Amino acid sequence: MASTHEIRQMEVVNFLGQKCFSLKNETLNLLVSQSVGPRILSLSLAGGDNLLAELPDAILDCPGSGKLHLYGGHRLWHAPEEPSRTYLPDHFPVEVTAVENGCRLTQDVESRTGLQKSMEIHLVGNAPQVVVTHYLSNHGMWPVTCAPWAITQLKPGGVAILPQVYEDTGVLPNRSLVLWPYTNMAESNLQWGKHYLILNANVTSPFKVGFPNPRGWLAYWLNGTLFVKRAKYEAQSVYFDFGSSSECYCGDQFIELETLGPIATIDPGATVTHVETWELYGEVDRPRDEKDAQSLVEKLRLE
Repeated sequence: MASTHEIRQMEVVNFLGQKCFSLKNETLNLLVSQSVGPRILSLSLAGGDNLLAELPDAILDCPGSGKLHLYGGHRLWHAPEEPSRTYLPDHFPVEVTAVENGCRLTQDVESRTGLQKSMEIHLVGNAPQVVVTHYLSNHGMWPVTCAPWAITQLKPGGVAILPQVYEDTGVLPNRSLVLWPYTNMAESNLQWGKHYLILNANVTSPFKVGFPNPRGWLAYWLNGTLFVKRAKYEAQSVYFDFGSSSECYCGDQFIELETLGPIATIDPGATVTHVETWELYGEVDRPRDEKDAQSLVEKLRLE
């Protein structure tokens, strides 16, 4: 546990029944949990509402290990998805240590996998921007093959913008899209475009899609605020889920923007990292179609 003087600049807040620390600058505010995790439970522009889903009662069954509490917010998993390993409970206190312009959250080693998850969160000056570095460290006796998987749960009712690569390759294919067994391709809240998929987060049944994402970003609009998360795409690397570096899941209580790192074999004593950069933009009109999405990309210089 970090000592009091190490974290004295972070305000202690009770949020969703969890002890949290507040990280803030002039333009945004985050709440990171000390009670569970590593988790980021709240993200907002200064004076604004939390964009992240709030799910204190949502759980998943982890065979042989009890219940995983989702809580909402942002979490780190390791792919591929296998309930007995992926859904290991994390409702235990984490170590919180101060770093420059932020903090680091570190959980205990998972006894089943030998892996230890941690996150380092940095505010970028006074900009509405956050850098989240995810770590998977192997403290076991054998190599572990997996991939870091960063998942942000957001409140429903908004609009996700999922960028697609479009280039003229003649008679050859130019992109791929990954679907799950429960994905309904006829979902009325999804617009299929050449350059973007536009998903209204108001689906009638669970929906998920994944894809390689050389453009490197995903976005979600909610109540006038646009959330953008970026992660580097490594074209020469191999990704789980048929090559997906980005994924989006939507249910009735939340929508998830997800990024994955390449498949890695982590040797004992080694660590892999996965970096996301988050940006918030206020006073943004609701994007209603592909044309609106492209206008936002150009206006906000997202690429």
